[in-house]
This record gives sequence, C-alpha cells and structure tokens, in this order.
Amino acid sequence: SLEALEIFQDQPDQFDLVITDQTMPGMTGSNLSRRILQLCPDMPIILCTGYSTIMSEEKAKSIGIREFVLKPFSKIEFLI
Repeated sequence: SLEALEIFQDQPDQFDLVITDQTMPGMTGSNLSRRILQLCPDMPIILCTGYSTIMSEEKAKSIGIREFVLKPFSKIEFLI
C-alpha cells in the first residue's frame, strides 16, 4: 500500500482506476483511498474486502470510494 501510494503520487495521470483491498500491510485500503482522493478527487476507486467490522459500503461511499465489493467474488460479478 505504501509503495502503491508512492507510485500514484509520482504519476497520478497514469491511472484511470484504483482497485484496492481493505487489509494490506502498512496502510488500509480505506486510508490509501483517502490519500488518493486528496490528490485526485475524481479518481474512481473500488474497495474489496472480506468480512469487516471496520469498513462497510456506507463508510466506503462516505469517503468517496465509488464501489465496495465483498470477497469472494467471481470475475463476472466484478465486471458487473
């Protein structure tokens, strides 16, 4: 997550979409999303997570995350 943020900060114009997991070493997906949205408020972000008592779809959307996907999911479900 920290490396992803660094790469994004260096070249934000190279990204059209961010897909992140909630649970990662160094920084949660929701915190990464907040930081990205500070740099690019219109960046579409999809947050993926398994069962979480910390993050819900409502909380994700209130941060500015566009979509919230619960794992496990299939490729077809993800594309819809």
